[in-house]
Amino acid sequence: MSDDSNITGGNQADGVRTLGRRNPARVIAIASGKGGVGKTNISVNLSIALAQQGKRVLLLDADLGLANVDVLLGLSPKLTLHHVLSGECTLEDALLEGPAGLQIIPAATGIKKMANLDSGEYAGLIHAFSGMTQIPDVMIVDSAAGISESVIGLACAAQDIVVVVCDEPASLTDAYALIKVLSLEKAVCRFHVVTNMIQNIDAGRKVFEKLAGVADRFLEVTLDHMGSIPHDEYLIRAIQQQKAVIDKYPSCKSAVAFKKLAESVDKWPFYSNPNGDLQFFFEQLVSHRRAAIPGVL
Repeated sequence: MSDDSNITGGNQADGVRTLGRRNPARVIAIASGKGGVGKTNISVNLSIALAQQGKRVLLLDADLGLANVDVLLGLSPKLTLHHVLSGECTLEDALLEGPAGLQIIPAATGIKKMANLDSGEYAGLIHAFSGMTQIPDVMIVDSAAGISESVIGLACAAQDIVVVVCDEPASLTDAYALIKVLSLEKAVCRFHVVTNMIQNIDAGRKVFEKLAGVADRFLEVTLDHMGSIPHDEYLIRAIQQQKAVIDKYPSCKSAVAFKKLAESVDKWPFYSNPNGDLQFFFEQLVSHRRAAIPGVL
């Protein structure tokens, strides 16, 4: 068994365990096989919808080198995860507040090193989170697109994985590739799927059935259709205004769909296991990184 103190610098992981026992959180990773399918927009609006339900929600922009969450909301962070990991500030110093009291951890923009953190730097996140005084009810992790090591690690560490897909052959193919890697290499067997930019409910269901049909044929996984987000001119208008559609145009059809997504989260079973609660999230992520980097124990 490896000695975590060699990686985390002491009892940092214990601090996360202590906080987690006091108030366990649901950790949801939002992922996609390819870019351009609206993943960050879904992460932002789902987070706000959950916050509007009265939940304490923390949104982690985990596209660490190409931040998008703050841009989508028209925010200008002075401090980011880069400053947290460099020791210039605490995690709570870097938090931004969004609509409905949503708390946001902004990523850095244009810093290549942030996209390729090593195990020790990921372990620094454990220390950062161990200092939090308010533990959220839900943490949404907006990961980068694709199947990089960081994306796979974030997904494996989360309790629930949401895969975003739209009605394009490349999106379906890449979403299947992501599910396949997580299933065959990491033994992940449960996925929620959001069909995005859909013309109507029937079209969304058909897109999901295409993906589920291939997955059922070749993989031992369970896919759940979480819901569809429709094409909506108000959603496009909100993006142009750097606002969340659920906050700017709460009665439009896409905003209503985001509220339904948030309602579906309440119906998910809560799996209390080492991959599930906030106290284990970063420990699992560091464990994944240690396994991925030869020679790191």
